[in-house]
Amino acid sequence: MYIPAHFDEPRTEVLHDLVRQYPFGMLVTHGASGLDANHIPFELDPQQGEMGMLTAHVARANPVWQDVANGDDVMVVFRVADAYVSPNWYPSKHEFHKQVPTWNYMVVHAYGRITIRDDERFVRGMVARLTRTHEASQPTPWKMTDSPTEFIDTMLKAIVGLEVEITRLVGKLKLSQNKDVDDIRGAGNALKTKGDGVIGDAMLACADTKS
Repeated sequence: MYIPAHFDEPRTEVLHDLVRQYPFGMLVTHGASGLDANHIPFELDPQQGEMGMLTAHVARANPVWQDVANGDDVMVVFRVADAYVSPNWYPSKHEFHKQVPTWNYMVVHAYGRITIRDDERFVRGMVARLTRTHEASQPTPWKMTDSPTEFIDTMLKAIVGLEVEITRLVGKLKLSQNKDVDDIRGAGNALKTKGDGVIGDAMLACADTKS
């Protein structure tokens, strides 16, 4: 990924936080059948390994877990948000008429080594943790024990666990950092007005740090 210096986000803790907030990742593999991409939710454990550990699961019917070997290099892409930016939102455009459209976005690439975890204990624990995380905001959180044991056992046998030991994290936050503060703030406010709050808020925070 091409990352100009002003769009680079090198801080591991910031990238970990983005992965936690936006855990639906694209697993990119290059196995026996060639390039493949699978879109799945991940759980991050920042305490495992030097850069953290990602865990996930796929359907047993999905060939990806048989197409790769333990230790193969993979990449997981976490797309945080993106938004079109009109030059009309930059105050300087109306004065100098020297702005063009662009597309701002926030993304994290996690490089690592994959391990297939086809064992019931691992899968059960992973699904339980994933469920607790994403059910926590519900008025009545769903638990695995809400369903019959036989049903859950059958469902768990239909999936296979994956681990990705992170070896490198790359983050790109393209938020018009190469613009003047007033232009960043103007575009950020315009995005918030039209409902693109994630990028809008990030741009306004960026403007605050530059002012």
